[in-house]
Amino acid sequence: MTQIGTLMNNIDVSNISAETLIRIIEVSQQLNTTTDIDILLNQIIKTAADLIGSEASSLLLFDPKMGNLKFRAAAGDRSAELINMSVPVNGSIAGRIFQNNEPLIVDDVASSQEWKSSYDDEVEFQTQTILGVPLHDGSGKVVGVLEAINHKTSTFDDNDVAVLSIFADFAGVAISRAQLFEELQQAYDRVNELDRLKSDFIALASHELRTPLSVILGYMSFLRSDVRGTQAAQVDSIMRAAIRLRNLIQDMLNLQYVDSSDRIEGREQVNVTRMIRKIASERKEMAQARKLIFRLHLPKDELCTLAEPKMMEVVFNNLIDNAFKFTTAGGRIDIGAASRNDEIWVYVRDTGIGIPEDQLERIFDRFYQVERHIHRRFEGMGIGLSIVKELVELHEGRVWAQSTEGKGSEFFVVLKKVDCDPA
Repeated sequence: MTQIGTLMNNIDVSNISAETLIRIIEVSQQLNTTTDIDILLNQIIKTAADLIGSEASSLLLFDPKMGNLKFRAAAGDRSAELINMSVPVNGSIAGRIFQNNEPLIVDDVASSQEWKSSYDDEVEFQTQTILGVPLHDGSGKVVGVLEAINHKTSTFDDNDVAVLSIFADFAGVAISRAQLFEELQQAYDRVNELDRLKSDFIALASHELRTPLSVILGYMSFLRSDVRGTQAAQVDSIMRAAIRLRNLIQDMLNLQYVDSSDRIEGREQVNVTRMIRKIASERKEMAQARKLIFRLHLPKDELCTLAEPKMMEVVFNNLIDNAFKFTTAGGRIDIGAASRNDEIWVYVRDTGIGIPEDQLERIFDRFYQVERHIHRRFEGMGIGLSIVKELVELHEGRVWAQSTEGKGSEFFVVLKKVDCDPA
């Protein structure tokens, strides 16, 4: 007697051979190492047909957006024609399995009102019997249906239901894992794309702004020499704003410079003591104008490292400018360097506002500001220290800070030392 739509409520695994159970476990281990979803689905349907001894198999996954099931994998010469074809949840064999969350044997699909012959017509295949079981993810939620089609030697029985159900549970977990991996990879790719767009925007904006700003600064310098009194004060205000904008643009250019320098080519010997002395000399007038005590502590012997000179200039300029920014009138800034074994230790110490202990690591993150933006007293984009860290690490060096809030900060840069060539 033809059996249509027989539900197998009680799955009995006692009749499954040890060899079959071992095979299912071995295959499931292989499935869990596969992260490519398409390869995984094809492995599942081939294994399902082999385990049950069926002519073909297919796998349908639920599409939450459309509210239906879709063929995602199928065995057969023209199985590709089925992929992504929709199957309604209501009024279909796969839909009944999905909704009832129970295995189902259909011994004669031609006698079932839920069977659509159009699927066979599409792939030129004759479906006679179907064994379908639900697929579950790791939480037990039904995510799809796995079907075995046309038993090769007999009819589907309780033992086939047990085997396919056990395998389907392993397969469902593997599918969920692969989908999660795929989603994470897509998210990672999207983040990388956004980061690239951001870098492109910063590069374009900084280069486009630099030229007109140079013109503004040039004309302001010219006007400043010809005006007096109130007009001079107004021009000075414009000049300060323009210089601030120039510094911001320089930070943007430095950031773009770091992003384009994933490795250092053409290193050369850099005299660290000479470079620091030169940069410090350019800050003397600023220190006097702001009534700061500004001292250098450099050894008599020259200290050298192998580096890209422009990168090292950015590092020391940013650290020293950072000290000036956060040190108020009457404060003190000390810059020093020393040799320790095969390393050069450079420090920049100030008596500025200091940094909270819980934020000492975060200050090296891009765009991070210790102050909340709505209460900010100090200008800047929050990228100076991140540039320092990235450039130092490109040179296999290290950088860190120590600070007492309200009393000042000290930044350290450690670089590999080499012998200086004779001058």
